[in-house]
Amino acid sequence: MRRVPAPASRRPRAPGRVVVLCGALALLAACGRSVADDGEGGRLPGAPTGVTAAAGSATSVHVMWNGLPAASGIGGYEVYRGTTKVKAVPAREHMVDVTRLSPSTTYVFTVRARGTDGRLGPRSRSVRATTPAAAAADHSAPSRPLDVRGRAVGSRAVQLSWSRSTDDRGVVSYDVYQGGTKIHSVGGSQTAAVVTGLRPGTSYAFTVRARDAADNLSPAGAAVRLTTAPGSDDGRATAPSSFRATTHQADGAYYLDLSWVPPRTDGVVTQYQIQLDGQPATSLVWGGTAPREKASYSFYLGREAGVGHRVRIRAMLPDGTWGGFSPERSVTTGKPRAPDRAVTTTGQPGAPDHAVTTGSPEHPTAR
Repeated sequence: MRRVPAPASRRPRAPGRVVVLCGALALLAACGRSVADDGEGGRLPGAPTGVTAAAGSATSVHVMWNGLPAASGIGGYEVYRGTTKVKAVPAREHMVDVTRLSPSTTYVFTVRARGTDGRLGPRSRSVRATTPAAAAADHSAPSRPLDVRGRAVGSRAVQLSWSRSTDDRGVVSYDVYQGGTKIHSVGGSQTAAVVTGLRPGTSYAFTVRARDAADNLSPAGAAVRLTTAPGSDDGRATAPSSFRATTHQADGAYYLDLSWVPPRTDGVVTQYQIQLDGQPATSLVWGGTAPREKASYSFYLGREAGVGHRVRIRAMLPDGTWGGFSPERSVTTGKPRAPDRAVTTTGQPGAPDHAVTTGSPEHPTAR
């Protein structure tokens, strides 16, 4: 790998609140990505990202968050309504239904990760959800979701879709079940879901049920039986798409400009890893609202013209695992952009390498 000199100024600017956890370009094992120092030389879990909350009925709210990587030493998660802990779940779970709430009320939720030693990390950002009004004497359940279908997305995910249910008062949410266990929930306006964190080469049966404000559940739609791909695939179905790479010059230096469309998931993708010339260069976490339609980022490359680089990117999925790498793009400093082309690479692009790096890229942007 060609070592890129660091710029004289290391003041990152992030209009979209991009947090550069570990930037390009020198390796340093002391730079941690998913943990925080507790002030006593120990390590605490990081704050969960991608936290969302949506009403499931007039008396319940569905809270989801992104799982932290297994290497973070996570023992479980705790969900808080205001300052009150309302749920505790094991590390493999990243969603809860908070029940026994009041109709027409706004609630604030946060999530904390608990280390395997029992210590709690910092709170996530706060999210709000408002329960709908209660329907008086509503005993009529929504209709069964029809035309339920799905497809396996590589070895670790499936996509499900269904036709909208009807209800005399309106559908508030749809619940997705794996066998007899509820594993996911989406809002009543959605008719699709992406389930990640599955095992390779495994058969699953999924059903969908509609729920109204009075917590009446529809009969389950027809079961969809899907088998994930065997082994470890390259994860291309979970990779960022429309990946583009160009360079520009400013103040005598060259910068790498990247743009991409986040992978499609039901959760929020907040973390990415950029690989430059076959090595991890920068890890990014959106500290505010993460982009869902298009993301972009720029960082310093150096002052020398005519230097070639290869770059690709992958996302941390909401279940805490790495998605696949995007196609690799080639750029040359000081050279007009050529049409994008994929570059064949070796290795296992779908597997996390847990490499950590340090430094601060210049001019980070996100939108």
